[in-house]
This record gives sequence, structure tokens and C-alpha cells, in this order.
Amino acid sequence: MKKLFVIACTAALAASASAWAGGMESLEAFVKNAKSGRAEFTQTVTAPPREGQTARAKVSNGTFEFQRPGKFRFDYKKPFAQSIVADGETLSLYDADLNQVTQRKQAQALGSTPAALIAAAADLRALQADFSLEDSPERDGLQWVKATPKSKEGQLQSVQIGFQGEALAALEILDSFGQRSVLKFSKVELNPSLPAGTFQFKPPAGADVLRQ
Repeated sequence: MKKLFVIACTAALAASASAWAGGMESLEAFVKNAKSGRAEFTQTVTAPPREGQTARAKVSNGTFEFQRPGKFRFDYKKPFAQSIVADGETLSLYDADLNQVTQRKQAQALGSTPAALIAAAADLRALQADFSLEDSPERDGLQWVKATPKSKEGQLQSVQIGFQGEALAALEILDSFGQRSVLKFSKVELNPSLPAGTFQFKPPAGADVLRQ
């Protein structure tokens, strides 16, 4: 599931739309104005329950940073330390417990996903080349946009993006296996000045590096 979280990583920002704007207006303003950002997140992953069993949820948390075009970083703090770093060319996943790094070419790893879509697109028209976008009903005090990939080849079924006033507050991912991931963001900063080395990743000494 970490790969699907990467798909969603660049949505962890604030939108600069009116507090009364609908989800599509908030998304449009976000795409135009959010050049960089950082936030804290809590992520809850719920797999479909097996027959006769209750669905179990796994909760993790950490920090997120991004910068257009196509650079982002997820640092998971609990329950396990992991980092996902995209420098614009290479996507690196580091598992601290295994001391293992998996690297892939970023273009191949992301494709038509929310990460590529949110990080690179200049306007809604560009987003609509790869996604069907529509307003969803308000719920939980948030305004929502539903994004459905036009390509049916990936594992992503849909993404719901929730805004509260000017801030993007939540992201819900549903994959083709019925697994649901919910990310809730806090302490969101829009267009902060990020250190130059934020998105550079160097494998730790002694780590196994797998290139795919």
C-alpha cells in the first residue's frame, strides 16, 4: 500500500480558494497557486474484511513536504520508520527496519496518478486529460472532489479530495482490491521555503539497494 500512498502524497497542501467555494473551485485554486507545501498527516488503512472477520485498521503518522514539479517526501514516524522521496527523476522507498532501499524511475512509478496529476498539472484542463473530476456531496464538514482515473490499467479506483475552507484537509484512496486509505492533514503550510536538500535521498551506509 505504500506505493498507493505515494500516489497521493502531493495532495497534502492548502488550497487558496474562497471559504465558500465548492470542491472543484478549491481544487482549481490549489493547482494554480500551491507551488510547495508541508504538513503532518495521520493515515488509516482498512482492508476488506475476510469472511467471518471484522475489518482491521492500521494507523500511521508522519510528515509530508512537496515542491513542484514532481518533488515530494513522506517521512513515516510511527509505528515504523519509512521514507518515500521523489526528486523529480527517481522514487526511493526506504525501510529503516530492513535497512533496504527500493528505487524506481519516477515516471514509471507514478504514471496517471494523483501525485503526478497534482504535482505537475497547471490547470483543471490538464488534470482532466487523465482523470474524470466531479464535485461530490459535502460531508464531515468538508467539500469534496472525486477523481477517477481514465486509465483502467492501474490499481487505483478513485480518489476523494476534501477541502475545509481554504485548506485541503483529507484524502481518501480506494484501490481495485477494495482497500481504503484515509489521510488527514494538519499544520498545513502553503508555499513555504524548503531547504535545497529536502528531496535529495542518499541510501544509508550498508543499506541494500534494489533498483526496479
